[in-house]
This record gives sequence, structure tokens and C-alpha cells, in this order.
Amino acid sequence: MTGSTAATFTADDYRARMERAARTAADAGLAGLLVAPGPDLVWLTGYTPPAVTERLTLLVLAAGQDPVLVVPALEAPDAHRAAGAAALTLHDWTDGKDPYAATAALLEDSGRFGVSDNAWALHLLALQQAMPRNSYASLTDALPMLRAVKNAAELDLMAAAGAAADATFEEIRNVPFAGRPESEVAADLDRLLRRHGHEQVDFTIVASGPNGADPHHEAGDRVIARGDMVVLDFGGLRDGYGSDTSRTVHVGEPTDEERRVHDIVREAQEAGFRAVRPGAACQDVDRAAREVIAAAGYGEYFIHRTGHGIGVTTHEPPYMIEGEERPLVPGMCFSVEPGIYLPGRFGVRIEDIVTVTEDGGRRLNTTARELVIVE
Repeated sequence: MTGSTAATFTADDYRARMERAARTAADAGLAGLLVAPGPDLVWLTGYTPPAVTERLTLLVLAAGQDPVLVVPALEAPDAHRAAGAAALTLHDWTDGKDPYAATAALLEDSGRFGVSDNAWALHLLALQQAMPRNSYASLTDALPMLRAVKNAAELDLMAAAGAAADATFEEIRNVPFAGRPESEVAADLDRLLRRHGHEQVDFTIVASGPNGADPHHEAGDRVIARGDMVVLDFGGLRDGYGSDTSRTVHVGEPTDEERRVHDIVREAQEAGFRAVRPGAACQDVDRAAREVIAAAGYGEYFIHRTGHGIGVTTHEPPYMIEGEERPLVPGMCFSVEPGIYLPGRFGVRIEDIVTVTEDGGRRLNTTARELVIVE
């Protein structure tokens, strides 16, 4: 992640996030949070260590206590320059000292702590040895909605990332497809996303013909031919916030069946979007999209959830899936991406990132959802 996000948010913004995280943890019955390098640490502090090493870096948060970042001494200068450093106490340690004993001194004994999903087992096991009466829970399980609701500044960054992905699609639809391997079109997507401001590209799926029936197909050497349906799914991070969009194009004129399947998915995607409103359950979005596809006789070919949350990572809670009764809240951002996958033949997926508003939903992707013909 680049320093551009740090320029967007101030130390006060990071202080407010850490205070809210600590309160939320206390409300959930946790003694505090232990946050290792990864997206949670960047979101809470603006700090990304210069390298991923075996040396312990850990943010300690607890309600009523000042946040402390335990950091190797040789990386302390970088930590001091982080956008949220003024809201932190830095506790550095030198090689040869025991960082786990130093961290244990900051923790309540016999407490239950939320631990970021990116924490190394090496560090967690050492903390367990130093404080055997403590217990731990992953942040995804304990506080899945910690980053889910975005404020106005975050929504602006999400919208900008979505607009960059849209600009990428508008350009990719005009490049040659026929006679080129999937990998070349995927490289075009990567290049265009970066041209439009992405510092990180997480995926560029180009799935042609029968490969389109594999939702997570890796672009390969298959040469795209006239008559192919091609699923495009691409995204990454722009100024630290995620994009993720899917459109399905056709090389030359499609058959009536291909148009019909695409129209069904487009109708399902619209139904999922219309189900977005405050107070609705996450599963309502999945049900609305799935009902359209099932009614058309293709229910068995919709083989994944309808959506996933997005923010400082491209996949995070909440999930639009049957059984998820969590209510939608204004500021949540997630994908709505139904699909139909016909093994050995072709696939179709249409995906927008949507944010919940006070009275419904707003798409952060606005390119045409009709079937686009490419050459």
C-alpha cells in the first residue's frame, strides 16, 4: 500500500478508529485487540512495516488505555513517520531482548484478546507461552464488522477506485480479443488499472469459452476465438481502497442462448441491487439474485455467494450469503455478483460494488451491464 492513504487521513482519524476499535472490543467482551502487520494495522494506524520479518510488530489496543505499538528498534523511525503515529505510544525493542515479555507487560492477565488474522502463529504461540492464562479469538470471528462501515472520506476513495475500474473496462472493451491468449488481455487489464491509479492489482480474471465456467479461472494460454463468451473480473487497491468489478463480453455475435443466459444474470444482478437497503439482512441480497436464476431453471449453475465486503482489502466481511442475517447498515460496501456457469461451455458473471445509503443502495460501478460485443 502506498503512502497516498496516509495523506488522506490524519492522526485524529486514526485515533478515532483505534478508540472505536477498543470500545467495540470491550463491548464484545474482549480484554483488547492485538493487531499484527496487515490491512487491520494499516487501517488503524496508517503504518505498514518496511518489510515482513520474523521480528514482532504488534499494536495493543484496550479500552481506557493509550494504544501502544510494539515495534523493532531498527524499524522505529519508519513507525514514527506513519500518519497515525501521533495517536500512539511506540514501544521499541532491540535484538537480543524478549519482545513477548515486553508485550505481556502491556496486557491484562487472564484476558481474552482479539487477534488480527494476519498474525503469525510464531508470535501468537510465544505470547501464549508468556501468558498461559490468556485466550485469543480471530478478529474475523470476534469483530467481523470492525471495518465494514465506511465514513464519507472512505466512501469517496471507494468511489474513486470504482471509477478507475470502470475506466479500465471502457478501454479494455476496445482492445483486440480474438486471436490473443487470455494472459495477454489479463496483462492489458493490469496495465490499465495501474494507469488509472491502482498501486496494487489483486486479480485479472480473463476466462474465455469453457474457461468461463470456472469462477476463479487463472488467465492462461488459451487463445480467445470468435464465438467465445469471456468473463472479465478485475480489481485491486487505489489509494488504499478496493475495486472489484466483473463484466462478460462476447467475441462477435452471440447465440440466442448466450444472450438469454446473460440477460438472466443481468436481471439477477439488478434484483440483488434492488434488495439493498438499511435493515435488510445480508442474505436477502443473495436470495433476491438467486431467486431470479433459479426461476429461469439455472439454479444449480449459480455456485457461489452473491457478494463479499470490500474496503482496504478486496475481500472481507460482510458476505451476501444464505444464513447471514446481519443487517445492512449505511456505509457498508460489498459486491453484488451473481453468475451462471455451464460446465464445458461458458459462464456469465456481472458484478458491481454497492454501498448502502440511508434509503437504499448506490452502485460504485456504472459501466453498461448489457452484453458487450468485442472483436
